[in-house]
Amino acid sequence: MDERDQTGGAGHDPRSAVPAESGPEAPEAPERRSAAEDVERELVLMFRRARNLSTTVAAHVHPELDPASYSLLLMIDEMGPMRGMDVAERIGLDKSTVSRQIATLVQLDLLERVPDPDDGRARRVRLSELGRERLAQVRGERSKHLRREFAAWSTDDLTTLARLLSRLNEMM
Repeated sequence: MDERDQTGGAGHDPRSAVPAESGPEAPEAPERRSAAEDVERELVLMFRRARNLSTTVAAHVHPELDPASYSLLLMIDEMGPMRGMDVAERIGLDKSTVSRQIATLVQLDLLERVPDPDDGRARRVRLSELGRERLAQVRGERSKHLRREFAAWSTDDLTTLARLLSRLNEMM
């Protein structure tokens, strides 16, 4: 069997192939089911390790910082100054929970409240100078660590991983 037979014809990308019979009623090949189970198992492990890493990294930003608030800091850093209700909507939590997290982050001097330029009555939150410094330090350390860990990986493998992670993120 030549490559054309294996890929379904010239120009066909098997990585994006969807079985002809797909959907909830389609029979699933044992190999595909096994591969899907392997992916699920690895995702569970990755998410568990990510939670543990978030706890560790949050503590490096500030000893009293919890992982959920660390995530909120990252989002505000990425998005820029935001109103509390916009933060709550973006992360899917109720306003009272987000309000408490923001108050704690302001107390820890990682966030600061500033006037909303679009509404003189409203306030936005943004990273404080300390918050910006701590996040930059932690990101720098994490980046160095990842570069060391990925040193043995080929550029092709890194490119493939980035592409597949992008597809996964789009799906979630």
